[in-house]
Amino acid sequence: QVQLVESGGGLVQAGGSLRLSCTASRSIFTFNYMGWYRQAPGKQRELVAVITSGGSTVYADSVKGRFTISRDNAKNTVSLQMNSLKPEDTAVYYCHTYWVETDYWGQGTQVTVSS
Repeated sequence: QVQLVESGGGLVQAGGSLRLSCTASRSIFTFNYMGWYRQAPGKQRELVAVITSGGSTVYADSVKGRFTISRDNAKNTVSLQMNSLKPEDTAVYYCHTYWVETDYWGQGTQVTVSS
């Protein structure tokens, strides 16, 4: 079992920055990957960014150059630095991992970007 707890969401003006963190209840060293997804009202959940155990990263086209995902194995944490935020980034952001053939999701954290 893995519990994922997100933090760092909030309200920010367009052009501002936020940093989201996701802390796991166990060592993330063996997790092949960890990722951030988001879901806006009335829309499907979408991938934002992924980081592998080797440090490789993948980003959605809509966030490339603005968001940076990172992981700290010592702190069992994956973070998402979000810069140059836009109103269309408004959504609930979820942390996710897949371990021992099971999907694990955090409870989500709200990010609201005002214009």
